[in-house]
Amino acid sequence: MPNSERTPVKKKSSAPSVIAMIPARYGSTRLPAKPLIDLCGKPMIQHVYERTRRASLVKEVIVLTDHREIAAAVERFGGTAIMTSPDIRSGSDRIAVAVKGRRDADIIVNVQGDEPLINPAMIDEAVRPLLEDPSISVATLVKQISSAGDIRNPNMPKVVLDGEGFAIYFSRSPIPFLRDELSEGTWHLRHPYYKHIGLYVYRRNALLRFSEWGESALERAEKLEQLRFIEHGCRIKAVVTKHESFPVDTVEDVENIRRILQDTKGEQLP
Repeated sequence: MPNSERTPVKKKSSAPSVIAMIPARYGSTRLPAKPLIDLCGKPMIQHVYERTRRASLVKEVIVLTDHREIAAAVERFGGTAIMTSPDIRSGSDRIAVAVKGRRDADIIVNVQGDEPLINPAMIDEAVRPLLEDPSISVATLVKQISSAGDIRNPNMPKVVLDGEGFAIYFSRSPIPFLRDELSEGTWHLRHPYYKHIGLYVYRRNALLRFSEWGESALERAEKLEQLRFIEHGCRIKAVVTKHESFPVDTVEDVENIRRILQDTKGEQLP
């Protein structure tokens, strides 16, 4: 058949490249050198790295750190680490600095460096909305709260959602405030409350804009970096997960993680 009569073959569009980045700061008020804490024979950052690599939608995993000891620990177990400035305030800002030089990173996952029991399925849950809907620029995870004590806990950020599953606001306070549901200072769980799990997924351009905006007033007030997106009119898709989150903030948390790892021999994902 002459070339002029051939039907042109359409090239398949390549799938977006998904890269996970794990911010790992050395300094911590309550737990100095937290990423290096030994958890049953491995530093905490290794547990996070290995579980993140098991997410089926993630192509590459990189640790971003401000300290040579953490970078060396990552290199010892065969991971990839990039040094970043200790002056960067938030994990998202730290990732934005690294992403500027990565034109191949279409979608970036921010996995917290103090989540040694992160379930890979949670990462895939958060990534999927951006793969399925090009209008979504940012996604995160939330989980329904089942304890009244958690609602009052300022260390557990809460989120309220709109009818389409996008975040309206994040706060350390109980939101929404149930005016008629107080009994002797105890909240009754007659309304679905959601806690925020600090795993974020962003498109590259959204993350770079986030970094350019700088710290916002609401972010500064609540000490919640995701409010920077809200304050600038960027919608955050909230994916409701059934998986639990086990962040490490205290010595008691460290001991709890060790018990779980010993009981499950590190194989069973919580």
